[in-house]
Amino acid sequence: MQHRHINHEAFTTAVIDDIIERGKRVDWAELRDSAASDPVILRKILRVCVAHSDDPCAQRYHLWRLYADRRVA
Repeated sequence: MQHRHINHEAFTTAVIDDIIERGKRVDWAELRDSAASDPVILRKILRVCVAHSDDPCAQRYHLWRLYADRRVA
């Protein structure tokens, strides 16, 4: 997936935000697999999701936050 104006493949917070918001199932699987092997990515996912925690309609972010919380614990 090409991420908006982002032209690199590293999992920065901007890329993670874009994947969660606009990504397809294959993009989510790639993020999940990378997060499973890299705790830094998990912390970035948490940071991105916490920023959306006040929005009750941001269900994708709530789902990813639950996932990351359980993986970190």
